[in-house]
Amino acid sequence: MSSSGCFRPKPVTAESPLDGSMYFTILKQPKEAFEVMQTLRQSNKLCDVTLVAEQQNFRAHRVVLAAASPYFRAMFCTGMRESCAEDVQLQGIKPCILATLIQFAYTSELHVSELNVCSLLPAATMFQMSHVVEACCTFLEHQLDPSNCIGIARFAMEHGCRDLYHRASRYMESEFSRVCQSEEFLQMSADQLMQVIQRDEINVRCESEVYLSVISWVCYEMPARQHTLEHLLSAVRCHFLTPGFLEKQLQSCDLLKQMPTCREYIGRCYKDLTLHKCIRAKCRQPPTPPVIYVSGGYLRHSLSNVECYNPTTHEWHRLADLPMPRSGVSACVVQGRLYVIGGRNNSPDGNVDSGAVDCYDPTVNTWQSCAGMSVARNRVGTATIDGLLYAVGGSHGGTHHKSVERYDPSQDSWANIATMDVKRIGVGAAVVNRLLYAVGGFDGVNRLSSVECYHPENDEWCMMAPMNTPRSGAGVVALDQCIYAVGGYDSTFQLPTVERYDVAMNTWDFVAAMSRPRSALSTAVIANKIYAVGGYDGSEFLSTVESYNPEQDEWREETSMCCGRSGHGVATGAEPKIRSEMTKLTQPPRRYTPAAQPDMS
Repeated sequence: MSSSGCFRPKPVTAESPLDGSMYFTILKQPKEAFEVMQTLRQSNKLCDVTLVAEQQNFRAHRVVLAAASPYFRAMFCTGMRESCAEDVQLQGIKPCILATLIQFAYTSELHVSELNVCSLLPAATMFQMSHVVEACCTFLEHQLDPSNCIGIARFAMEHGCRDLYHRASRYMESEFSRVCQSEEFLQMSADQLMQVIQRDEINVRCESEVYLSVISWVCYEMPARQHTLEHLLSAVRCHFLTPGFLEKQLQSCDLLKQMPTCREYIGRCYKDLTLHKCIRAKCRQPPTPPVIYVSGGYLRHSLSNVECYNPTTHEWHRLADLPMPRSGVSACVVQGRLYVIGGRNNSPDGNVDSGAVDCYDPTVNTWQSCAGMSVARNRVGTATIDGLLYAVGGSHGGTHHKSVERYDPSQDSWANIATMDVKRIGVGAAVVNRLLYAVGGFDGVNRLSSVECYHPENDEWCMMAPMNTPRSGAGVVALDQCIYAVGGYDSTFQLPTVERYDVAMNTWDFVAAMSRPRSALSTAVIANKIYAVGGYDGSEFLSTVESYNPEQDEWREETSMCCGRSGHGVATGAEPKIRSEMTKLTQPPRRYTPAAQPDMS
C-alpha cells in the first residue's frame, strides 16, 4: 500500500505521539472525493441548488461552489436569501461560460480558447475565481502580437488584471515599430495614443518611427483628428529627429502645411539642431537593458571574438565572431545595429590593413559585410551624427590619413568629406550637439594634443583648445556636454590620467585618474557612467574594466572580460534577443604578457 504513493506518513518530530501511533496524509483523497462529487452532480444526486443563466438550469452542490468561489461562499454562508433558495438566478453570464466554471469547480480542469476567453475572464473575475483568472491571463499573454497587444492591455485594465496589463504594455513598448502599423493603433483615442508615445520605454531604432506613427494616426480620420496634432507632437522627441528628416517634412508634409503652429514648432526644432544648440530633451530608454559590445582587438595576434557586457546583471556573453580577425578597429551602433570599421589583421602570416565594414544584427546574432571604405584605415576613430557613420583618420601601411569618410547605412555607401588639418591615427572621436570632435592621435612623428571640430552643415573642420597632455590611443567619449579623453600613450608612458573638455567653455581640465594606465583602450557610456575597457598598460594586455562616476569624480573596478585585449572596438546598444545562441562567459579572466610590443604609434 505504501509503495503506491497513495499516502505519506508524517515525519517523526518531538511532538509525535509516544504510543507508537502514526499520522498519515492521503494524497489522492481530495481528487477522489471531487471525482465522486462530479459523478453525483452528473447523476443529479444530493444537489442542493440550481443555478439559472438565460433560462438554462445547472444543478450543483453549494459546498463545492462555495469552496471554489468566494462569491458563492458569501452568497451561501452569510444569510442572504440565496443561501436557502432552490433556484439562483445569475445575470450577465452566458450558459456555456457558467457550465465551464462549474466544471472547473469540480474537476480543476479548464479549456481556454480565443472563442471563450473574452467571456470567461469577466465571469471568473465576477465570481472571484482567481485560478481561472490566472489561466485566462496566461492564455492571453501567450497570444500577444503586434496586432492585438493594445486591445489585450485595454481588456486587462478593464478587468483589474494588473500583471497582464503590464506585460501587454511592455510588449507594446518593445514591439512599437510593428504595433504602430496595426489597425488597433490607428483606432486608439487621442488620449490613449498620448499615453503610449510619451513613454520613455518605447523601443524604436529612430524617433522618426514615433513621428510618422502620429502623422499616420491623424491622417486615418482627417479632419476629425487634425486638431490633436499639436498636442501629440509635444510627446514626440523631435530634437532627436535629424535635420534632413525635419527639412523633408517641412517641404512635403501636407498635414504640416495645414497646421501653421505645428509647422513653426518643427521649424524651431530644425533650427536648434542646425545651430548645434545644447538639447536637454530626454532620449528614449527602451526596456531592453543596454549592453557594451566589445569586438576584435589584439592579444599576440588580432582577435575575432566578440562579447557583450550587461552592467545591470553583471554578465558577459559570447556572440558570433567577426568574419575576419581585426585589431585597431572602431565600433558604432546605428539604428540598433553594431558596425565594426577598419583595423588590421595582425597575424603570424603578416599584417594586412583593412577598409572593411561588418554589421552585426543583435536580433539574429549574425554578421554581414557592408560596403568598404575607399582606403584601409587601421586605428581609425568613428562616431555618428544623424544616423550617419564617420570614419576619421587611421593609417594604411606607412600612410597616415587626415581624410574622413561618411557612411550612409540606408544606401550602404561611403562619401568623402572635408579632410582634417592634421594626420591622425589612434585618434578618438566623439559627438556633442551634432558636432564631431577628433581628439589627439599620432601624425607619424608626434603624439598629438590638438583637437579638431567638424561642422556637418559647413563641411568644415576648425581647431579647438588642445588637451593638456598629448595622447594617442586614448578612449574618447562624450557625456553631458563634455568630452572625456581617457588614458592613452604620450610617446613615453601609458597614461592613467583623464581630461575633460567643456564644449561651451572650450577648456580642458583633469579629473580623477584611473587605477592603472591604459592605452589602446576603448570607452563607452551607460547610465551616466564611463566604462574604460581593456587596453595595454606597458607590460600586459588588460582584461579589466573600470567605471567612472562624474558626480563623485572617482573610478572603480567593475568587471573583467574573458581575456585581455587592446585595439578593440566598443559601442553600446540593446541587448541581443537571441540569448539561446549566446554563450555566458563565466571563466575567470586571464592576463597575458605580450610576446611582442603592440603597435603604440
